[in-house]
Amino acid sequence: MIIGAGKSTSYIVKYLVNKSIKENLFITIGDIDIDNAKKLSTNSNKTKAIKFDILNEKISSDYISKSDIVISMLPARYHMYVAKQCLIYKKSLLTASYISDEMYSLDSQVKKAGIIFMNEIGLDPGIDHMSAMKIIDQIKNDGNELFMFKSYTGGLIAPESDNNLWNYKFTWNSRNVILAGQGGDAKYIEESKLKQISYKNLFKNIEPLEIEKYGKFEAYANRDSLKYRSIYNLDGIDTLFRGTIRRAGFSKAWDVFVTLGMTDDSYIIKGSNKMSNKDYIEHFLSSNSNQSTESKIKNKFGLNEKSVIWNKLLELNIFDDKVKIPLNNATPAQVLEHILLQKWQLEKDDKDMVVMCHKFGYKKNNKLYQIDSTMVSIGEDETYTAMAKTVGLPLAIAALAILNNLIKSTGVQLPVSKEIYLPILKELEEYQISFKEKIVPFKL
Repeated sequence: MIIGAGKSTSYIVKYLVNKSIKENLFITIGDIDIDNAKKLSTNSNKTKAIKFDILNEKISSDYISKSDIVISMLPARYHMYVAKQCLIYKKSLLTASYISDEMYSLDSQVKKAGIIFMNEIGLDPGIDHMSAMKIIDQIKNDGNELFMFKSYTGGLIAPESDNNLWNYKFTWNSRNVILAGQGGDAKYIEESKLKQISYKNLFKNIEPLEIEKYGKFEAYANRDSLKYRSIYNLDGIDTLFRGTIRRAGFSKAWDVFVTLGMTDDSYIIKGSNKMSNKDYIEHFLSSNSNQSTESKIKNKFGLNEKSVIWNKLLELNIFDDKVKIPLNNATPAQVLEHILLQKWQLEKDDKDMVVMCHKFGYKKNNKLYQIDSTMVSIGEDETYTAMAKTVGLPLAIAALAILNNLIKSTGVQLPVSKEIYLPILKELEEYQISFKEKIVPFKL
């Protein structure tokens, strides 16, 4: 059973339907909005779309109890509702979300039940774990010393569909994009020195990145990289950094929203439905001035008519005093999301792009080497996106492997063992999700 028919579910259904005859599968797709589930049911006699509310215990327990395995594509805050029912009925569960402490606490019970709760088995987290561990294990097995690991991932717009100044469109959950970076300080280690970046400074601290054939990008620190020292068995490593990729120039412009407070989701703006876009911007500016809203922004951020950032802001139509906001008592983040959705939605024929890049620094025979490992995936259209493909396929492949008893280790876990990552990475190559590796001169 698949719970949640959002943006990243399309490829899970597609994969399992294609395997359904050979593997004798029947896929139930549940969503709070049955129309979303019906869109993905593909008119196949191997699928069934249902209205599903995880908070309705009678309905949810009925369907989960009758399933052989459950894939939860719900927002992370609902996974524990699913997990507790899967535990009652002894059903294995997969999610693409980060493992919460609450989920970890179920480990002994999950093992006792003889089932698997596989988390972080999407793209990032997911493919990043598997592809990184493959090379980390390889470097260590060769007797070499790994002293640097950097990992970067981004969901972007493909070059052929890139037609705005931000070089960006929403290819996954738009709310998560707005709130990115707000889950606590970003932490990483660089040359044995601890780095801790607060949210207000996150987009001011970027690292340049260049991907062969695709040009210049940048990355900002993603959450707490330090916890991966133990997950990847890298406790003594000198440099460990995980970052989120954007096109060069994005972060400096996004920092305008962060600085103003437009990404804040902690309070509501009363009567926001009476505001225009311009009123919304004015909400964050001092009223002790006779200057126009536009002039206040220019002065605050040192912009002029020719500034790239200024023109990025103009492109979003945020200074329009006639366009009304249709959201009442919305948070600043919700209003910003609404405004951006008017400009950054994927069009029907748009193609997205997922970029993942790892850098491994290691010592061999007292000489320093670096392996760069890069994966680029281009989507088909607005439904079968690269994001849906790279998030969904690992989940689907792992689910089938668990059903076929090819993954046997029980408990709450990540896909970091060879039993899991080797066959999944191999099968992903059949779907053009593969990494190009090359040894290059070492550099930080």
